[in-house]
Amino acid sequence: MPDDLKDSPGSTSEVELSVVMPCLNEAETLETCILKAMGFFVGNGVRGEVVIADNGSTDGSQEIARKLGARVVDVKEKGYGSALKGGIEASLGRYVVMGDSDDSYDFSNLMPFLEQLREGADLVMGNRFRGGIAEGAMPPLHRYLGNPVLTGIGRVFFNSPAGDFHCGLRGFSWEAYSKMGLRTTGMEFASEMVVKSTLKGLDVREVPTTLSPDGRSRPPHLRSWRDGWRHLRFMLLFSPRWLFLYPGLFLILMGLLLGLWLLPGPQQLGGLTLDVHTLVYAAAMVLIGFQSVLFAMFTKVFAVTEGLLPKDPRFLKVFDHITLETGIIGGLILILAGLAGTGFAVAQWSSVSFGDLQPSSVLRLVIPSATSLALGCQVVLASFFLSVLGLKRQ
Repeated sequence: MPDDLKDSPGSTSEVELSVVMPCLNEAETLETCILKAMGFFVGNGVRGEVVIADNGSTDGSQEIARKLGARVVDVKEKGYGSALKGGIEASLGRYVVMGDSDDSYDFSNLMPFLEQLREGADLVMGNRFRGGIAEGAMPPLHRYLGNPVLTGIGRVFFNSPAGDFHCGLRGFSWEAYSKMGLRTTGMEFASEMVVKSTLKGLDVREVPTTLSPDGRSRPPHLRSWRDGWRHLRFMLLFSPRWLFLYPGLFLILMGLLLGLWLLPGPQQLGGLTLDVHTLVYAAAMVLIGFQSVLFAMFTKVFAVTEGLLPKDPRFLKVFDHITLETGIIGGLILILAGLAGTGFAVAQWSSVSFGDLQPSSVLRLVIPSATSLALGCQVVLASFFLSVLGLKRQ
C-alpha cells in the first residue's frame, strides 16, 4: 500500500473488503442484505466488514444493523452521495464495494468485483444489462430510455468503457477513491464516480451483475425525471466541449455560411425570398456561437485550475499561441475592420447628403461591420478574463 495512504481511513490492512450500504429507513430489507454480505465473507474467506451509512433512519434500521454485527456510520448531511461518502470514508478496507440496501443487488456474489480489484482495477462497475434484469426489477422507462440514453451520453462525452453508468453495485480501491475527488451529494454521485475515474485515466472495468425486484413495500427514493436530469446536468457541466464548444462552432459555421450566401443580394429558397432580415439572424448566430465557444474556454480553464477536471495537455498548448497580447491584437483587427466598414457606410450616407438610403443595400455593409465590432470587443475582453482565470495555472 502506498506510503501516503498508510494513515488514511481506508488503510487498515486487517480488513480487505468493506461493503458500504447507504440506508434511509430500510428495515424491511437491510437484514437480508447484511446477511448476504456476511455470508460472502465467510464462504470465500474474505476479511471484510459491512458499513451501514445511515442517513437519518427512523424505523430502527440502525439497531438491526448493529445486532447483525455491521458498523453503523451516522451521516447527517442528506443525500445519496452524502451517505455513501460518509460510509466510504469511514470504511477500513483496502477495497470497497458499494450497493443499495433494498435487496435488489446480490451481495452474496461479490467475488467477480473482488477478483478484478485484486488484479489491479481501480473501479469495477456492475453491468445489469449483461448479468440479467429480473422481471419487474427495473421500470421500462429506466430500462429502455433512461439508462441507455444517459449511459450512451456518458460514453460519447467521456469515452468511458462503462456500459451501465447507473449500476449501484460497484467496487473500487481506497487509493482510487482518494484520487477521484468526488463532490456531489445526490444521485449524480454515481455518474461523477464513473466520469472522474475515466477523466483521470483510472483502470475502469466491468463485470456482469444481476438486478432483482426491490424488496421494500414502499416506493423507492429515486425520482425518475428529477434524478435523471441531475445525472444529465452533471455530465453536461463536466463536458464543456459538448455543452458549449461544439454547439458554438456549429452556430458560427451556419451563421457564416448563411451570411456569405446573403451578402451579395437577396436569395431564393423555394418560394421564399431571404434578404437582410435573415442576414441579421445569421450575424446573431455568429455572435451567440462565438460567445458559446468563449464559455467553453472559460469553463475549461476554471475547471482545470480548481482541480475539477484533470489537466489537458492539448488544451494547455493552445495557450502557448493564444496569449493576452495575441488576443488583444486579434480583437483590435476585428474592431478596425468593423470601423472601416462603418466609415464606408457613413461615406455612402454622406454621398446622398445624409438623406434616405436603400436599406437592402446599406444593411449588407452595416450588419457585417457591427458584427465585426462586437466580435472584436468580445475577443479583447475575453483575453483579459482568460488571463485572470489562468493566473493560478501560470
